[in-house]
Amino acid sequence: MGSLATVILAAGKGKRMKSELAKVLHPVCGRPMVSYVIKTAKKLGSQQVIVVVGYQRERVVQALQGEGVEFVVQTEQLGTAHALLQASQALADFHGELLVLSGDTPLLSEQTVSQLLGQHRDSGAMATVLTAILEDPYGYGRVLRTRENMLEAIVEEKDASEEQRAIKEINTGTYCFQAPGIFGILSQISRDNRQDEFYLTDAIAILRLRGLPVAAVVAENSWETLGVNSVDQLLIAEEIMARHKELKN
Repeated sequence: MGSLATVILAAGKGKRMKSELAKVLHPVCGRPMVSYVIKTAKKLGSQQVIVVVGYQRERVVQALQGEGVEFVVQTEQLGTAHALLQASQALADFHGELLVLSGDTPLLSEQTVSQLLGQHRDSGAMATVLTAILEDPYGYGRVLRTRENMLEAIVEEKDASEEQRAIKEINTGTYCFQAPGIFGILSQISRDNRQDEFYLTDAIAILRLRGLPVAAVVAENSWETLGVNSVDQLLIAEEIMARHKELKN
C-alpha cells in the first residue's frame, strides 16, 4: 500500500443551515459532523490529515483541538479547487495518493472510501471519483460518461443542460488524486462558470484532455454520501446515524 494523505474541505459557512455556527461544527449525535470525517480518514491510514478552514476558522480549530490534524486557511471561499490548492504547501514533500473529503459528509463509511481507494490503485488512474445514484439529483454535479461507460466529465447543476440534469448519477465530492501532480492541474483551472468559482470537478476534464486515466466508483449505499447543507438534511443524518451505530465508532 502506498502513501496516503487526506484533505478535508471545511471552509464554508453553510447559509442554508440558518445558523451563525460554521456548518461543519453542527452536531450529529453529539459530535461535530466533521469529526466523523476525520475519524474515517484516520481509520484508512492517512499519514497526514489536513483540514481546510475559512469561515469561523478560530472556532473550528478550537473545536478540533486534540483530533491530531493540521489546518490550512482558505481566506476567500473561491471554490473547491481553490480550497484544495491551499493545502499544496503543507503537502510539498508528499508523494502518493491524496484523498479529498467534504467536512459535511458524516455518514461516509470507512468501507466505502476503502473501495474508492482500492479501485484507484487497481486502475492506475490519476483521479478517481466516488459517485452515487439518486432518484432526486437536484443540486448535485452530474456525472457524464463516454459510450464505453468511462468517466468523461462532471457538470455542476447550474452549468448543466436540461438533458444533463436528467442524469441520476451524481458527484459526491469525494475524490482520490495522485500528488503532487494534482496541484499543477489545479493551477490551470479557471472560474469561467455561473458560480464564478474554481471547480475541483474541472480537474477531471483537464486530465481527460491530456489523455490521462480517470475512474469512477458508484457508492453501494447512496445515503452514505449525503452532504449536510440544511437543517432538514441535518435531521436526516441524525436519524441515519442513530440506525447505523457502527458509524459512531
